[in-house]
Amino acid sequence: MAVEPKAGRRTVWVTEHRGKVGFVAFIQEMLTRRDAKARRVHLVLDNLNTHFRKCFEEVLDRSNASSLLRRVKFHYTPKHASWLNMAEIEIGILSRQCLNRRVESRQGLQSEVAAWQRDRNAQRCTIAWKFTRQDADRKLGRHYVP
Repeated sequence: MAVEPKAGRRTVWVTEHRGKVGFVAFIQEMLTRRDAKARRVHLVLDNLNTHFRKCFEEVLDRSNASSLLRRVKFHYTPKHASWLNMAEIEIGILSRQCLNRRVESRQGLQSEVAAWQRDRNAQRCTIAWKFTRQDADRKLGRHYVP
């Protein structure tokens, strides 16, 4: 899932596995289609082992990865604070609003998630982020390396 919290836009893919090949394909799709005109794309990610530059190099090779990622700036949430990742907030909403029951097939799941995404994007549902740098220092200070 990718979220633009102020624009009220999200992109969701249903994949068979949560691996680096799917993640790289997802980011590649975003950068070459959805965000093709963006000069810089900021990705806020948790520390999942598939969310690192080296995964792009392993999947695409170094040259293609460098070409794709020249416009990307990676930002990682602290290891004990992935809840700061707004995509996680949207995944929670998706779970409560769309995935709170058994879906019989992958095709059915893709259809349900696509409908949810269209509805949420049409409503331009934004995230009103109120967590400040001072809040982060107070709450997460013990996790920072001095």
